[in-house]
Amino acid sequence: MQKQISIANDIYLIGVNDRRTALFENLWPIPHGVSYNSYVIRDEHCALLDTVEFGSEGSYLDRVEEILDGRPLEYLIVNHMEPDHSGEIGSVLRRYPQVTIVGNALTKKMLIAYFGDVSSNFKEVRDGDTLSLGAHTLQFFMTPWVHWPETMVTYEQSAKVLFSADAFGTFGTTDGAATDAETDLSVYVEDMRRYYSNIVGKYGAMVQKALAKLGGLEIGTLCPLHGPVWRRQAGEVIALYDKWSKGEADDAVVVVYASMYNNTAHMADYIATRLKQRGVADVRVYDVSKTHVSYLISELWRCRYVVLGSCAYNGDMFPAMEHLCSSMIHYGLKNRELALFGSCSFGGGGVRALKKFAETIGWNLMCEPVEVTGRATRENLEKFLPLADAIADRVLLGK
Repeated sequence: MQKQISIANDIYLIGVNDRRTALFENLWPIPHGVSYNSYVIRDEHCALLDTVEFGSEGSYLDRVEEILDGRPLEYLIVNHMEPDHSGEIGSVLRRYPQVTIVGNALTKKMLIAYFGDVSSNFKEVRDGDTLSLGAHTLQFFMTPWVHWPETMVTYEQSAKVLFSADAFGTFGTTDGAATDAETDLSVYVEDMRRYYSNIVGKYGAMVQKALAKLGGLEIGTLCPLHGPVWRRQAGEVIALYDKWSKGEADDAVVVVYASMYNNTAHMADYIATRLKQRGVADVRVYDVSKTHVSYLISELWRCRYVVLGSCAYNGDMFPAMEHLCSSMIHYGLKNRELALFGSCSFGGGGVRALKKFAETIGWNLMCEPVEVTGRATRENLEKFLPLADAIADRVLLGK
């Protein structure tokens, strides 16, 4: 049996590390794994807050029972119905058939879809409602579309703990560090931004509404459903979500290119080299065919200045670049500065398609796009000098 992890007085974490799953949601690579968190409050009336993915922890209910220490489980709080957090609800209902499930109206509909009729066990709560467990009082706040429509959060008033569902979560296992007393935000910030941008990023406006709603609470501890519990750095984590959901970015340049025979790749390197020569400190270059799109989306969230280059492919942009562009239109990220370049062998099409993307997404073009025909000769590379200098001026001088 694993050691009990106390978050606050009679509030416990049950954390599960998943290093087997290769793709989160069968889509996003998780080379550092992912964790699933569930919480138990032991009181006059005991409560379990969310569960974990089914089968990810063979002794899950035994761990719950050890924390309860002979007390009955009276409440199951369901903040989020996604299966990596609701997967063990069926097991809980079989072990504790009299448990009262607490959720909102939409939660109930989803529960019925996944686990059958739970009407006799269900207690519906609305925005601001409270539930007394004895020494602990829970207050519920609806946070729809952060990032599912039924999502809510639970605030424990005495210890000032926010059980925040998927908000403030991150990819990456905890590796023995269940709280930020044992680790640091710097270890997780890259995985946290990739988690936010790919999973939650589309709903930035709803994140802003949720932050405004919760702004009056004194939050001492964040208990997300993925990653460490944040206490020492809770304010910093909330500030990152505020920044990312507003679309704010660093003064950094990301160059993403699509190249079949290395000509466009050489052009990307020429642009990056010139930017560095001009004194631009933070420049990253990526091959769209080699780097998974989730990492590129995360970098576009981080960097204010975006440079996209594509060879021509069947009269259009390269397919992997097209996928990245369509993803960004889907996410609706705003407030980026854009530059476009590319190469072709005869009729072109890559840069022409990138121009259409620019018109659709509405990002500001820092300069006229540049497209050359043929190899990356010295003469052709020098045609990108004005583009690189225009980007450098924008970054360094704000022109």
